[in-house]
Amino acid sequence: MRLSPPVPLLLGLLLLQGVLRPLRGDLVFIPSVIRMSGSVVSASLVGGTEDVTVSLTQLRDEMGLLPVPTCGELNNETGDWSLTVTPTVNSLEVTVRLKRDMQSCSSNGTDPFLEAPCIVQALLVSAFHNTSCLAHLLIHVEIYANSSLGENASGMKNFAPSQTEIRTRKRMEGQPGENVTVVPNQVYQPLGPCPCNLTAGACDIRCCCDQECSSDLTALFRESCFPGVFGGDVNPPFDQLCSIQMSHGVPDWFPFLCVQLANSPFLGYFYHGSISSGHQVSFGIYLHTDLKDFSDFGYKQGDPVMTVDKAYFTIPQVSLAGQCLYNAPVAFLQNFDVQCVTSLEEYLERDGITSAKIKNGAMGGIVTPKVIYEEATDLDRFITNTETLLSTGPAPRNVNVEEHYIFRWNNNTISEINVRIIRAEINAQQKGIMTQRFTVKFLSYNSGNEQEWSGNPGYQLGKPVRALSTNGTNNVTTLHLWYPAGGSLCSTATRKPILFGENVLSGCLLEVGINENCTKLRENAVELLDSLVQVTHVAMRGNSDYNDLSDGWLEIIRVDALGAGADPPDSNVSGICLDVPAQLNIRILFSDAGAVEGMTQQEILGVETRFSSVTWQFQCGLTCEDKADLFPIGASVQFIKIPAQLPHPLTRFQINFTEYDCNRNEVCWPQLLYPLTQYYRGEPYSQCVAKSLLLVSFIILAVFLSNPWIRIHKA
Repeated sequence: MRLSPPVPLLLGLLLLQGVLRPLRGDLVFIPSVIRMSGSVVSASLVGGTEDVTVSLTQLRDEMGLLPVPTCGELNNETGDWSLTVTPTVNSLEVTVRLKRDMQSCSSNGTDPFLEAPCIVQALLVSAFHNTSCLAHLLIHVEIYANSSLGENASGMKNFAPSQTEIRTRKRMEGQPGENVTVVPNQVYQPLGPCPCNLTAGACDIRCCCDQECSSDLTALFRESCFPGVFGGDVNPPFDQLCSIQMSHGVPDWFPFLCVQLANSPFLGYFYHGSISSGHQVSFGIYLHTDLKDFSDFGYKQGDPVMTVDKAYFTIPQVSLAGQCLYNAPVAFLQNFDVQCVTSLEEYLERDGITSAKIKNGAMGGIVTPKVIYEEATDLDRFITNTETLLSTGPAPRNVNVEEHYIFRWNNNTISEINVRIIRAEINAQQKGIMTQRFTVKFLSYNSGNEQEWSGNPGYQLGKPVRALSTNGTNNVTTLHLWYPAGGSLCSTATRKPILFGENVLSGCLLEVGINENCTKLRENAVELLDSLVQVTHVAMRGNSDYNDLSDGWLEIIRVDALGAGADPPDSNVSGICLDVPAQLNIRILFSDAGAVEGMTQQEILGVETRFSSVTWQFQCGLTCEDKADLFPIGASVQFIKIPAQLPHPLTRFQINFTEYDCNRNEVCWPQLLYPLTQYYRGEPYSQCVAKSLLLVSFIILAVFLSNPWIRIHKA
């Protein structure tokens, strides 16, 4: 049963109506035509929906002609179909459902994709005011057997499977098809069936495993085939296989101890294969000629963010080689914070971000970034090795020294983009080295601030360590380290958060004079070091609530700096100070606290801060001049993992005889009988003992059946 020829004509008219009416601002269904393969389908009626009535009609062709749509009669129940209208903001949500049971469409066979559909009908949803028709929605129903078991979709995504799709699905189940290559599961296939097969649809010379080479063509180069793995020998046999019978003599016990199952060292080396359509391979070099743009159906984590011009939305990023890539695409739900160093002579202004139109992940949705400009206050933090200009020259120019992007996401769409650009005004002819910073952060659309969880519940590696201050004097929510820039001075150094699991050393330089007061120097050093830890508590977990101090918050253990209670005696010599705090050591204890869905969860057990002091002495050259000296101060972060169970103490034998230590030697004698040792966790100990005794019995039997025993018996 198929629709008559007038249906495609009405389909074209409704499509034309759906395109022209939004341009005039009239009432229209979006979409105006739906191919339906499930039991439920929905569409939106947008425009002036006041005093509008929606009705459902089943189209029945008579003598090859469809009836003219009539409006004015309210009808929400039509045979096997029901209509539901739900008001939303500035639109109406129209839902059509199949009332009867779908079991009548179930097939008795095992193939869920039959050639003939079970239900083929045409439905017309009309929107009218009084007796005047305003908009129409045509629904082409084509339901196959067992199609209700699949997931329904709304709008143009809910197409019935065409004959091409049916053939493709059958190929996926193992049936051969045209121009489709079935790639085996690479988890169970070593490498590929033929690594030297590089050209699709053609024979590769010297590739004897290429199935596209005819026998006559293969005979021309059979003596010069590619050897080894590249030539198709991806699963080479080894001597221990039972199927390998060596030409020379083998031991008598070989049949008892040979390996029956083949195991290739190349197993699982390649990408997990699926279905790939055949195509001609082109080795031409081109850039962005055929971008894979699936953003209209929603973003997935790692997908590139696209613009309306079908181009990548790019922000400079750092590659694995350390180079700065200025045209690197932004990946959905992937944060980064990078710095790029460039010369002012080679600096080029990027295209205006204010005019960028970015796809939000929905059909036809666009997001325009909201940009805020700020002026840089200290150029020495960003620009170094500058040259003094004698004349002002041309008009000054602006350069962007920092760009901060915040993407608000909602499910698989982007709802908002906020950009904060810090720029500096420099001379047009100024020379030097500029350090730019680019950050991208994805936040949930309903988050009130920029604070995010660092894990749920345990911490994730690379996420900031969460902290809070109970004294209410600041809003600091994490621990910090210095991020020096420019001349590495403490007065100009910025701060960065401490990330979970990363051991870091950082520092800055403090300017000190030869006649510096030692007490004042100690106070300045302690103040700078304390500025990194302006909090009182640290969160045990990555999702601890900031508003509930009992929700896993640990107080920081502080060891006071030397001389905090009473100043040490000052030296009588100028330029020398005793016990000056120069290092802040932050030690964080953490451990595994269980697992969630197989993922190990880690939590913090305690945090301690401790000062280390040194004796400072002014560094003089040939003469001691009264000029500023640079006193280095630093901070270190060390994450120490505490095992959930205490390890077994070493015996005196293990301490004295290190040659039996498996961690220090290539030969591990204690694990000679590995299945019987405490290190083996693959099977219960009782099963290991039983299998070992069975193996010993086989060895004894093999010894008695060997040639020497047979000769002794015959003698």
